[in-house]
Amino acid sequence: MVHMTTEPATHTAGVEAIKQVVATVEHSQQHRDPDEFLALFHPDAVWTTAHGKVLIGLDAISEFTRKVLPATDWDGRVSYEVVHVLFLRPDVVAVKVRQRYLAPDDESEGAPLYVMTRQDDSRWLLAACQNTGVVAA
Repeated sequence: MVHMTTEPATHTAGVEAIKQVVATVEHSQQHRDPDEFLALFHPDAVWTTAHGKVLIGLDAISEFTRKVLPATDWDGRVSYEVVHVLFLRPDVVAVKVRQRYLAPDDESEGAPLYVMTRQDDSRWLLAACQNTGVVAA
């Protein structure tokens, strides 16, 4: 279930589009497709990896993604679930995501935060993202 802090009718339609962006992140990760992943970013986006590497701008995000995404040797499945959407403005949202890596002998979790902006053509793009690993207590 997705929790929203406000629920006007305009936000409900936006949430579906936001969920689709997150579903595309999941698909691009599962299929190791850098082009699909990179198409989701604002040109001036900021991305911080789960290991703390800060990438500023689409060129830096692209260079990193094209190097690591296709080369990953992880053979499990990854899932992304939208768990909370906060509309900061009608065209800016903060999205909390539950990220799970599932393999036959291992499972780990991440807690990304995506700030997205709605463009003039109504597409939502990733603008500022922090991917944080969850440490089991």
